[in-house]
Amino acid sequence: MNYEVLFSPEAQADLLDLYEYIAERSSPERALGYIERIEEWCLGLQTFPERGTRRDDVRPGVRVTGFERRISIAFHLDAEKVTILRILYAGRMLDF
Repeated sequence: MNYEVLFSPEAQADLLDLYEYIAERSSPERALGYIERIEEWCLGLQTFPERGTRRDDVRPGVRVTGFERRISIAFHLDAEKVTILRILYAGRMLDF
């Protein structure tokens, strides 16, 4: 079964903020490449969504996993879809 992967407005804003941060400090090309790798990883949840650590203490059904040692990806899994809730850079805290 393939799950639908959706990005919440907060996750979309996180990606845009991260792009701007990297583009200012390095280059737009490097920032775009990094964002594309994150998006590709998230879309991989279509086929194997039960990754990461369950964080029911934060919110029921939330899972958190790492990406390239600097990003935490928080997502929610239900019967048919995966919703990317937040994409947090360098230890930012989960808030919903």
